[in-house]
Amino acid sequence: MSIYIFLSLCIVFGYLLGSVPFGLVITKAAGLGDIRKIGSGNIGATNVLRTGHKGLALLTLLCDGGKAAIAALLAMWLAPEAFASIAGLTAGTAAVIGHNFPLWLNFKGGKGIAASFGMVFVTAPMVGVLAGLTWLLVAFTTRYSSLSALVAFTLTPLYAVIFATPEAVCFFAFLGLLSLVMHKENLGRLARGEESKIGQKSKSKGKEDKK
Repeated sequence: MSIYIFLSLCIVFGYLLGSVPFGLVITKAAGLGDIRKIGSGNIGATNVLRTGHKGLALLTLLCDGGKAAIAALLAMWLAPEAFASIAGLTAGTAAVIGHNFPLWLNFKGGKGIAASFGMVFVTAPMVGVLAGLTWLLVAFTTRYSSLSALVAFTLTPLYAVIFATPEAVCFFAFLGLLSLVMHKENLGRLARGEESKIGQKSKSKGKEDKK
């Protein structure tokens, strides 16, 4: 099998796995209804946390991060050694795109931060640790999940310059750019001082959408 066919399969597999909307499935199974109708309308762990159910938010975080990590791990495991790294980066990135633009939800998904962390931790562990510590530091000092994510993934390509491969730098730069695009509304709310903080409950989507 040629590298191009294999990478194409990685993209398809990663995207389909990434498209599984765990936040929506978990909250519906728990009897909380449609997570898209509260808070930001997002299907990610941060919005699940706004329901007040920390356990469900943690489970969503692990599942969203895990699907990108599994996509990358399987690709690296199945690929010939010569291009195992690029296969993992490709499949993991495809999973992040699938999470953000899931086929099953009319391409309206999450913002891909947990999935991005899962992909980075598997493909470049040291970079993942540094990105995670960056997120924690910013989150602890500001309590803004969106700002923490943006800072972490802006710095991730820089960490990769030192601790990963040139290919990883390119993929992580793409993830950083994607996170900026996905958080454009959050940037506006941050500038106006209207962004919701970590753990802040929201009863309906409308309140945040009007900001």
